[in-house]
Amino acid sequence: MAKIIVQGERWFPPEDSFFDEKKELWGDWYCDSEVGHLRSVLLRRPGKEIEIVTNENHQNFRWKAPMNPEIARMEQDTLAQIYRDHGIEVNYVDQMREDRPNALYMRDMVIMTPEGAIVCRPGIKARRGEERYAAQALSKLGVPIIKTINGDGIFDGACLMWVDRHTVIIGTGARANHSGAKQVESELRNIGVTDFIHFPIPYGHAHIDGLLNIADKRTAVLFPWQVPYDVVKALLDRDFRIIESTNIEEVKSNFSVNFVAIEPGKIVMPKGSPETKEKMEAAGIEVIEVKMDEIIKGWGAIHCMTAPLKRDPLATS
Repeated sequence: MAKIIVQGERWFPPEDSFFDEKKELWGDWYCDSEVGHLRSVLLRRPGKEIEIVTNENHQNFRWKAPMNPEIARMEQDTLAQIYRDHGIEVNYVDQMREDRPNALYMRDMVIMTPEGAIVCRPGIKARRGEERYAAQALSKLGVPIIKTINGDGIFDGACLMWVDRHTVIIGTGARANHSGAKQVESELRNIGVTDFIHFPIPYGHAHIDGLLNIADKRTAVLFPWQVPYDVVKALLDRDFRIIESTNIEEVKSNFSVNFVAIEPGKIVMPKGSPETKEKMEAAGIEVIEVKMDEIIKGWGAIHCMTAPLKRDPLATS
């Protein structure tokens, strides 16, 4: 009987992981912490969309008052210049719907990971569609999009906070339901995150970053009366030092916890929270203040506006 030789393609797929090839094929995008040296960010400079907010309709957008557009732009421009002065690349979402004034709070649209971005799905109707333009900007920059929240899931990016390469704090509440959180958790597990600290966000708060933030490799700043015990205990078990921001006016009105770490132990925070600033400085944190009075009228501040695209890996920062 004649032997039949089956011709095949005679090749096998490479064994390189996506991460191994990412820098060459996509670019050097990475984030595994809130404090690794910040190298690149994505912002949305307040555009015409903020001009539609008035004293009559501001509550429709979950704002406490309309902003003065020029002052709001100046405040964010000052922040952007601080970033540039520290060698941080500032990128912008150039296009946006003119009926989406919350788009300046870009953190909610993007979760950055070691392998690329998760594009979020906002929890309120007044923000739906912003993610389209965030995805467009990410694509233009060459940032891989590894997941887009879909189905019945909702998840704002500020409902997640990196602790280290294997650990995140993940919140659920009015802006992040269990379906959205499960989608985020599944994607992060796929790229090596093993520990999830669950944070039920209390009624009256949208995100984690109004109540807790990380200022150094092992230093967290938080509002003690609304951060769950289990979250604080998980941080203490990881040898974190806890700084309690206890001035209610500073936390709730001046957004004292809504800061961004430029590098481990160096942050930029909204001006107007002297008690919290003093506590951080006493703990060895270097603080840069910037006025955010207009930006805060939309119930957001520095952390809310800043979507990191690249931080140095925490272990080598």
